[in-house]
Amino acid sequence: MEILTKAIRCSSKEWFSNHLFLRPLMMNTERFSSAQTFKYDQMVINKSVNLQPLPDPSTLVFGKTFSDHMLQIEWTETNGWGPPQITPLHHFQMHPGSKVFQYAQAAFEGLKAFRYSDSRVALFRPELNAKRFLTSAHRLSLPPFDSEEFLKCIKELVSIDRRWVPKDDRSSLYLRPTFIGTEDSLGVAPAKSALLYVVTCPVGPYFKTGLTEAVSLLADPSFVRAFPGGAGGYKLAANYAPTLYVQKIAQEQGLDQVLWLYGEDHQICEAGAMNVFFLLKKEGGDLELVTPPLDGTILPGVVRQSILDLAREWKEFDVSERNINMQELITRNKQQQLLEMFICGTACILCPVKSIRFKNNDIEIPTKLRERPMYLRFLKAVTDIQYGRVPSKWSVQGFLLINWHISIFSDGQFVWPRENFDARRTNKLINNNFEMATFVPNDKTSSLQEGKNFNPLLLRLYSECFENRVDAMEIKIKWLVSMIGLTD
Repeated sequence: MEILTKAIRCSSKEWFSNHLFLRPLMMNTERFSSAQTFKYDQMVINKSVNLQPLPDPSTLVFGKTFSDHMLQIEWTETNGWGPPQITPLHHFQMHPGSKVFQYAQAAFEGLKAFRYSDSRVALFRPELNAKRFLTSAHRLSLPPFDSEEFLKCIKELVSIDRRWVPKDDRSSLYLRPTFIGTEDSLGVAPAKSALLYVVTCPVGPYFKTGLTEAVSLLADPSFVRAFPGGAGGYKLAANYAPTLYVQKIAQEQGLDQVLWLYGEDHQICEAGAMNVFFLLKKEGGDLELVTPPLDGTILPGVVRQSILDLAREWKEFDVSERNINMQELITRNKQQQLLEMFICGTACILCPVKSIRFKNNDIEIPTKLRERPMYLRFLKAVTDIQYGRVPSKWSVQGFLLINWHISIFSDGQFVWPRENFDARRTNKLINNNFEMATFVPNDKTSSLQEGKNFNPLLLRLYSECFENRVDAMEIKIKWLVSMIGLTD
């Protein structure tokens, strides 16, 4: 009980550092990848010959439609990691005694690929998802892997199923990495075999009401999602199934989501599977943005971190990671000091809250009554980056993996010999922003071939339309080619 009490009072760093058994999870997760890992260069690709028709983005229901391909990588204690494989989407055949079925040995992630107005595609801060995936796997005693190799495999999958990234600024391609124990044994012990796989889904808004309609929450103190010392801070399948019952109760009351509480003082934790933010007005009139701290009960969300990073970059108001309980929320709301409340996550991005039902009383939140609500500013800032309207280091591209054999003529036209196209092996990615390669002209027609120690031409090729079936050349591609003369 003393440990639980201290966990509530201390910061996340204090909590982790004071308890030795949790210290490995505060370290750089890359240390786990120094052992054996799968390698992107060993990838085997088997493309589907029966591609599905693309759905209308306006008809998409979240998580119901799957793309043509999937990534899967097998591991065994005896042989280590096998080669990554991209295959047509298919069902698994597994033993009913597998660890994932018996003891919920399963971790997962959620991230998105977005299409820009010029048809380029980018992921949003995927390195954060990869590191969180590793810590979740470690918490379940699943084997480590190199996060950079994992991201290369993810990019390849997105490249192959690129046509599934919707051409709509309300939609995206949702990626679901999953890591499960597959050993067929009823013994309560770490699995001696495992499977890491990734499926993708084109998705629209998470809530049926759209991106900006406010939601209502049920705060029932008789239910708890997570507790200090548990696994609530990790993205584990076992954390989600028990919440379905409470979510059903909320829906039966006509409410949208559950606001999770903890402790006798009803500390606010999360909403559904999303992080929570509050915009408060302090006594002197200054503003404070508050979100619960990462004390082991809160999932370290990527959008949560992005909102904190943006707020601290703006330097316009105080930013606090601290506990806030229902009594403080009610008091501040009565004193008109609670200006806004919103929830955020990869699936929903960001959504305002309009009310909370607590002990049979509905607390109305004035989030949407403000003339210029802060949640809309955050929503615009995040989505502008996600859809490429604002350049940012958070956007990770690098899907145009091409064997560069291009001839450029004096009239500006160019020829791309299709038989030399290689969608994977000759990637040269620089700064996670552009695909680049250096060449030297070797005759009057400027036939460009790869060269070293010469005065090169640097080509930046941006895809305007890049469809699937690359090797069969059943695509239409228009390129904007920029040539810049450089000196060695």
